[in-house]
Amino acid sequence: MSLAFALLLGALSALVMFPAAQHLRSLQGGERARATLHTAGACMTGQCKVTFEADGRTVVADLPVGSGGGKSSVGAAVDVRYQADAPRVVAREQDTGGGGAALLAWLTAGAAVFFLALSGAAAIFLARQRRT
Repeated sequence: MSLAFALLLGALSALVMFPAAQHLRSLQGGERARATLHTAGACMTGQCKVTFEADGRTVVADLPVGSGGGKSSVGAAVDVRYQADAPRVVAREQDTGGGGAALLAWLTAGAAVFFLALSGAAAIFLARQRRT
């Protein structure tokens, strides 16, 4: 069972959280804009939207997985960074260092290592029990 947890947490870390943190970091040099929280929700899971002006157009964009600011209410002002050639690719400016995704990536990776060590210890314990 602990081996299954280790594999699941390792996959979550490697396939979801580390790429999400890299995506957030990739927007550090993006265009800066003042946005309004359009839809509040669980921002960490990518369920928040912001509205802002880019090149004279109003853009409504989803905040990516790993974003913070989930406790902000609709209408709250937020600074965002976006790609100039694709304004719908956006992240909160505070999250461009990796945000909550980076923290969760390291936490899930650490938990995966813990459960892997636990399953290794259990395997050694069982092997010793069979010898006696």
